This record gives sequence, C-alpha cells and structure tokens, in this order.
Amino acid sequence: MPDGKLLAVSDLHVAYEENRALVEGMRPDSDEDWLIVAGDIAEKYADVAWALRLLSERFAKVVWAPGNHELWTHPKDPCDLRGEKRYRHLVEMCRELGVATPEDPYPVWRGAGEPVAVAPLFVLYDYSFRAPGATTMEESLRVAHDAGIVCTDEYFLHPDPYPGRDAWCRARVEETERRLSAVDPGLRTVLVNHFPLVRHPTLILHHPEFAQWCGTELTADWHTRFRAASVVYGHLHIPRVTWHDGVRFEEVSIGYPREWGKRPPRTPLREILPVPDDRSAW
Repeated sequence: MPDGKLLAVSDLHVAYEENRALVEGMRPDSDEDWLIVAGDIAEKYADVAWALRLLSERFAKVVWAPGNHELWTHPKDPCDLRGEKRYRHLVEMCRELGVATPEDPYPVWRGAGEPVAVAPLFVLYDYSFRAPGATTMEESLRVAHDAGIVCTDEYFLHPDPYPGRDAWCRARVEETERRLSAVDPGLRTVLVNHFPLVRHPTLILHHPEFAQWCGTELTADWHTRFRAASVVYGHLHIPRVTWHDGVRFEEVSIGYPREWGKRPPRTPLREILPVPDDRSAW
C-alpha cells in the first residue's frame, strides 16, 4: 500500500451536533488509508457504534483505543454495563465491524518506509500524576476536591470488578506490557493510547489538579522500551506535537465545539505516517 497514509484522530465527542458533522465529513484520501481513533468517541454505546461503523466503511482499517468517555455508564444510556463488562462489550462490537482493539493482534502498517506495528493500548490512570503538593493518591484527590476540579469519571466510570480505577490500571499495564514485549523486535511501533504515556504533556493544563486523571507513571519509558516511531494520544484537548527522547508524541484530539471553534481551521485528521513534511500545518 505505497500510497496509503496512517491517519489519526481522537476525542470526537459526537453527542455534539457540530462534532457529529465533522465525523460525517471524514473521508480517506485513498482506498489504502488507515485511521487511528484514540478514544472519547462518545458516552453512549449507540453513538460509539454509529461512528465506528461509519468510519470502518470508509477507511481500509480502523484502529480503536478506548477513552474514558466510552467507559462511562451514563444514566441516559440504555446500555447499562459497567467497568470491565462494558469494555468487553465495546470490544465485541468493534470486532463485528472489523475494527482493531487492544485485545486483538496488533496490525502491521506497510506504507511508505519501514513497516510498523500499530498498537492500540488501554491502560487507564492510577492517580500517580499527583496534584501539586500531594504525595499520596488520597492527598491528591483531596487537593482536587478542595479546588473543585474533579473528573466526571469519579461518578460515571466504574472499575468493576476491580476495587478502584487505580487497580484496574495496574492490571491493564501488566497485561499490556506482556503483549508489547511479544511484538517482533524487528518492528518499530506506533503506540496509541487515549491518555499520554508520559506526564510532560499535562504540565500545561490550566488546572494541574486534573493531571491525575490523565495517565500513569508506569508507562513513562514505553516509547523507548517498545521502539516507538510515534506515540498517538488524546484526552487533553490540546492538539500539538512534542518530542520525548527523540520520539514524536502527537495529541490528535478534536475536543468540544467551544474549543476547536476558536482555533484556526485545519483538517481534523492528523497524518502520522509517512511523516508529513509540513509539521507547522498542525
């Protein structure tokens, strides 16, 4: 597929009409294009299914990593599954559509340049990106509550059957490390996670207390350990490119209309590979 591109997007939030229209307008440049969707498509199961079905019909391959919003058990969602059961239900829906998930063999993209294993990840967060001045998870949460900065996950993202989201995170990290370690050592990777794999991107958050819902210190060296050509993430709604240890980190989120509506117009799909010549376009 010499003419194909590996494209990426996240934080579609299709419950907003403006964002739904953006998704309806997403089309590949060629029949060989792949699309990474790095989470936060929507809160309701039916909306997630609508978006992935539409995109899977248009792109040669769609690769999905879950965001926190897909894992919510929203009181207005007829699908009332919680925690691990909800995640597994989403995985089964993706498999019916031919969409690659963190539970499937990592697909190998063979476009221009060297082949890469595209690895969708699901590792959550464990509150280790502590709030300023906090040394424990309990302190960090207390600082956030006192500041009035509390992620909605605390009410809608249930960790069942795990005792907490931090325990679910640790279990996911262990399983994901095992799978990444089994990737052919001759292949480089594109690591795809909804949350940033390193803390650095969260340092520009207006509310630093929110960082504890944005990842885990347990993944801080994955981009070097697992030979990443690029790391793709979302969640922060701050689309940009940064570099860590020589590896390109790409935040590919759309975000809410009140956010992207203030920015200069751009294509919602980020080209990951081949690496575009004009990075200033993003």
